[in-house]
Amino acid sequence: MSDSHEELRKEVVALLPRMRRFARTITRNREDADDLVQLAVERALMRLDQWQRGTRLDSWIFMIMKNAWIDEVRSRVRRDAVFLPEEAGENVGQAAGDWPADRQHVRMDVQRAMEQLSEDQRMAVGLVLVEGLPYKEASEVLGIPIGTLTSRLARARESLQAILAGPQGATG
Repeated sequence: MSDSHEELRKEVVALLPRMRRFARTITRNREDADDLVQLAVERALMRLDQWQRGTRLDSWIFMIMKNAWIDEVRSRVRRDAVFLPEEAGENVGQAAGDWPADRQHVRMDVQRAMEQLSEDQRMAVGLVLVEGLPYKEASEVLGIPIGTLTSRLARARESLQAILAGPQGATG
């Protein structure tokens, strides 16, 4: 194996925490997220020669993840699989001890609000707001124009604010 491939493998490993976070954002299920990350890593490592030097490795891998998830959803629809809701109180992205007790409920509220977004909006939020990809690269990963991405983000932000405000927002 060439040194460049070995270096790329190390870069892929360094991306694992971000990949896992993005996978949990789009799958809404810990086990599905772990499977998606594994599949994406396998595909990326098998296709390292397809990655173009000078482009962002994270964007390339996120695109692999997005496409793999779309394939999985289509497959489940064909099998009439049922998506089970995530268990209440599951810690996504961090151990419960990493969050102060008064912040834990806020994190859970945000997680529940994210689950209510459409898949398109969750992917946009996951790539731009959670993973920090520039709009241009996120739009390329999703295969949509930047204007569509900004529209999805705006609608997602509005939805999240409305969901998080809840009934107390109208009275308080």
